[in-house]
Amino acid sequence: MDISTFLMFEGRAEEAMNFYVSVFDDAEIVSINRYDKGQGGPEGTVMNAVFKLAGGEYMCIDSPAKHGFTFTPAMSLFVQCDSEQQAEELFTKLSDSGAVMMPLGTYPFAKKFGWVEDKFGISWQLSFN
Repeated sequence: MDISTFLMFEGRAEEAMNFYVSVFDDAEIVSINRYDKGQGGPEGTVMNAVFKLAGGEYMCIDSPAKHGFTFTPAMSLFVQCDSEQQAEELFTKLSDSGAVMMPLGTYPFAKKFGWVEDKFGISWQLSFN
């Protein structure tokens, strides 16, 4: 059995995947399959893709169906950072054109913590202890 995080976009999967791979040092695109003409999705968009961030594997797609929902902060990606500097850099990059949900600062539970929603709607908790 294998469990992976699955991210569903509506036309921005490749853009998001490329952004995440550029933000994290230990990151790579593993595979990308695109819709061909007549396969149910807009030709050239992501049918399915796999990418890795810090050893963790993520899947993403461009859904051809319009949905009445999107990402929610009730489900977030938690990053245990190796240093305060790393937390600061990730916070800056991930919050650019996004939203700050909790400012980067010192909290009773962390030396440095911040919570952001990136420009694609994905919620990230960044922590250094």
